[in-house]
Amino acid sequence: MRSVGAAALPSLAALSAAGKPIVMLTAYDYPSGRVAEEAGVDVVLVGDSAAMTVLGYDTTRAISVDELLVLTRAVRRAVTTIPLVGDLPFGSYEESDERAVSTARRFVDEAGCDAVKLEGAGPMASRVRAIVSAGIPVIGHVGLLPQSVLSADGYRARGRDTEQALAIIAEAEELVRAGCAALVVEAVPSEIGELISARVDVPVIGIGAGSATSGQVLVYHDLLGLGEGHVPRFVRRYADGRATLVDAVRRWAADVRSGAFPSKDEGYGMPADALAAVRKSLAKTVNRDS
Repeated sequence: MRSVGAAALPSLAALSAAGKPIVMLTAYDYPSGRVAEEAGVDVVLVGDSAAMTVLGYDTTRAISVDELLVLTRAVRRAVTTIPLVGDLPFGSYEESDERAVSTARRFVDEAGCDAVKLEGAGPMASRVRAIVSAGIPVIGHVGLLPQSVLSADGYRARGRDTEQALAIIAEAEELVRAGCAALVVEAVPSEIGELISARVDVPVIGIGAGSATSGQVLVYHDLLGLGEGHVPRFVRRYADGRATLVDAVRRWAADVRSGAFPSKDEGYGMPADALAAVRKSLAKTVNRDS
């Protein structure tokens, strides 16, 4: 399974150093991976958001390593020229450094990832150091941490008061010291996104963190309007994909029920003499049976 290799994350650093915004998009299967690569994004993340967008769970915490690896392998088959990042699922790395390294290795060895992403700081800084020491690049994640959200009410911006803002900035700096090659900063005031970007020397990719970060990431289904329910305020929809798909299926179903589909041109024919021979053979069979 092809991997971009060791130069993957330095390429993001080069974009950031050149002042070129980094474009990261999630993907969850072969078709979405092909769309991302053909559209020219810079890096693809197979996020644990697949739990909700693809598998129908109520929370990102529900997806297993094995489930996410299946999706990640599919995306890797589609994405061959840009870096691929695998999200470490909830419960797969927090327990110990050894568990974190083992899970990260699975995403690299079994799914061809160029890096992994994990959430949080504090004890997670040790997990970052261990994974990096094993030769695997890590992207950290601060601000809103979806794996820590237990209900829909928990999906709110973080860092809007002084104490919380300073804590998030400190976590970002801690993760960079631990060896993170980049950071995702989610749902924080734009000013905090800007401050973090100014204080660390790695790319900072925002999702609801303002425009002063090194780049932006969005969920594939949010960007294309494929999801249901609440849409975060930081999402800009560039298509109404779900409505388009539902309309297409409805029109097809109506054509089937009315007899308009399939038309003669949407089927296959056969030479008249061959059809005559088939009918003659069937007639002989009927006569023999009677």
